[in-house]
Amino acid sequence: MGSRRSFLRSWSSPLSLFVVVVALAASSADGFKAPRVPCYFIFGDSLYDSGNNNNLNTSVKVNYSPYGIDFPAGPTGRFSNGRTAADIIGETLGFKDFIPPFASNPDDRQILVGVNYASGSAGILVESGKQGRMYELGARKVALAGISNIGCTPSLIATVGTNGAPCVTSVNQLVAPFNIGLKSLISQLKSAHPDAKFGYLDTIRAGILASQVFAAFKVKTTPCCQVSTVTGLCLPNTVPCSQRRSYLFWDAFHPTELANRLGAPILFPVIQRIL
Repeated sequence: MGSRRSFLRSWSSPLSLFVVVVALAASSADGFKAPRVPCYFIFGDSLYDSGNNNNLNTSVKVNYSPYGIDFPAGPTGRFSNGRTAADIIGETLGFKDFIPPFASNPDDRQILVGVNYASGSAGILVESGKQGRMYELGARKVALAGISNIGCTPSLIATVGTNGAPCVTSVNQLVAPFNIGLKSLISQLKSAHPDAKFGYLDTIRAGILASQVFAAFKVKTTPCCQVSTVTGLCLPNTVPCSQRRSYLFWDAFHPTELANRLGAPILFPVIQRIL
């Protein structure tokens, strides 16, 4: 168990981070159907990255085919065949346009609507997780997502093995302490800032082991695309599976757009409660 614990701590899994969805206090708009919140800010890792790594000196970027094969703009840097969960939540909130990545240098108008700061392989650091600072900047509606069942990714299943179980149980068990700590943090934030609203997004209940998500796919542990044995990402310019709606995973780490579409609505009731 000790070796797997250290493996989990050091492994830069794209499922081992959390996203913070931030909206400021809502105001109504007259004359047109406005989004349910005036702005939407996204923080996290490759599950939510929409292109912030494209110009960085890193191997963790996917602005190439076959990524984005089902996305309107093609390979934008999203780690999926199509929309991410953050995209789908944005659509559900009523935003007509996708929230732009910070790396795209959004103009003043776009910044007032929202920015996506998520970056593939981002780490959990004190300086990147100061919720109090967000509050000082005006955040009043914040949803934080726990760690998902990372032991169910094709990469970990292939690397560690499951001993006949659907996933790597020992790795999934290591997720629980972090999520318990995150829930405690949210309770502290609620007490410290009673004029704001904070919610916990249970990504395990809405994730790849959720019955309505897991059962929807015929292929659950094999990536849709051909992946690199080093990075677990799709090999550039290769042809992915044609039956993408049958696959839970796009590459060795990240879900397909359909998996995101099935999982995001399970999270949305929590977001509704903080609107």
